[in-house]
Amino acid sequence: MKLASLDIGLKRIGVAISLGGNLVTPQNAILRKNRNQAATEVNNFLVEWEIDKLIVGLPKDGDNCDEMERRITHFVKLLGLTIPIEYQDEQNSSLEAKERTMGVFKHTKDGRLDSIAASIILERYLGV
Repeated sequence: MKLASLDIGLKRIGVAISLGGNLVTPQNAILRKNRNQAATEVNNFLVEWEIDKLIVGLPKDGDNCDEMERRITHFVKLLGLTIPIEYQDEQNSSLEAKERTMGVFKHTKDGRLDSIAASIILERYLGV
């Protein structure tokens, strides 16, 4: 089963895939200009990779988790997907992504960290 995961943020959407088994690979992040552009790019990605199920990171603990949960679920509804969608706790995935990559590459706002966070979300879902 081909899985994809998203770490949805206000400026970038981290993306990772697993094409079977437990190997998870971060992909290029989607830089958000607006909701519709981002939704189109996510849909194109899912079709291109023939994804069977989407895993979406959802904050379960934090200061503004209710607001972020509302925004994330709204964005997922915009996708209008026919494949199954499951939500996975993303707590501290961005912090873990920073720790994993400390000294590996410069932490810029190019979306690499967001996609590594998406891979952590998918690893958690898979139990890796």
